[in-house]
Amino acid sequence: MKILVTGAAGFIGYHLSRRFLKMGHNVVGLDNLNPYYSVELKKDRLAQLLDYEHFQFSQIDLADKKSVFKLFQDHDFSHVVNLAAQAGVRHSIENPGAYVDTNLVGFANILEGCRHGGVRHLVFASSSSVYGLNTDMPFSVHNNVDHPISLYAATKKSNELMAHTYSYLYGLPCTGLRFFTVYGPWGRPDMALFLFTKAILEGKPITVFNHGKMQRDFTYIDDIIEGVTRVTGRTPSANPNWDSFAPDPSSSVAPYKIYNIGNNNTVELSRFIEVIEEQLGKTAEKVFLPLQPGDVPRTYADVDDLVADVGFKPSTTVEFGIAKFIEWYREYFHV
Repeated sequence: MKILVTGAAGFIGYHLSRRFLKMGHNVVGLDNLNPYYSVELKKDRLAQLLDYEHFQFSQIDLADKKSVFKLFQDHDFSHVVNLAAQAGVRHSIENPGAYVDTNLVGFANILEGCRHGGVRHLVFASSSSVYGLNTDMPFSVHNNVDHPISLYAATKKSNELMAHTYSYLYGLPCTGLRFFTVYGPWGRPDMALFLFTKAILEGKPITVFNHGKMQRDFTYIDDIIEGVTRVTGRTPSANPNWDSFAPDPSSSVAPYKIYNIGNNNTVELSRFIEVIEEQLGKTAEKVFLPLQPGDVPRTYADVDDLVADVGFKPSTTVEFGIAKFIEWYREYFHV
């Protein structure tokens, strides 16, 4: 396969590109290297990918229509995995414009590139945040997700709707993946594990929202990558049993499918912090605050469809995953 991975210098994009390269595929990585977080960290990820003979990098902003279209004209992509996005729930409350440019305009450009480029399968990142005010646990892809509570979540829900439209109108096979709280080595500095580890090692207090009572379906990066690679190789087809009188949001009469990729297990934030403290051998000074706007108190993934269709169920424990992250953190930052 010749695969375009957008957001290739990002956390998930880096790991996925490396997996595809090790599998023998040709990968073109796209990233705009924006300064939302450390550009140096992004460049260090990218440097490892550039060691592979079958990797090419293009520094392009998805909102740049001409550059995106030229990329599709220059390469005959068989598959596209769109991971590029302006991330961060809280950041979307303060800087909504960035989410419109990248997550909506940029995604529209990807869809047009796939449509005219004859791409055989578009896989795109959605998010567990689309479940919003839904409290029916575990979160199922067969439930409606019409009440997002952050603009980030709204853009991800919009991506699912846009992809379905292209799938229906133009026969473009599309698969959306709702990721649940991804963590692990080379992770994002704005995520809780990175922030907590850094602060504890530096003897600084950590901010604990919802008084540590939040529950998250923490999903280790290797499990995410295994799920994405398996799904990428499985082109969706129309669901012959789809019923317009009782429409299933996870499938369609078009070649379109939605999956959750989560650990199918909830861990309370207070326990997550305990494991970090155990691994570091240090106790955190905690500042407890209420739930923040845009946050939900609990996430929990139903992964039955993922297991049924691609035979994979994430299972990495937070004890193992946090240990691997801290091992990487100490090595990367020479701590």
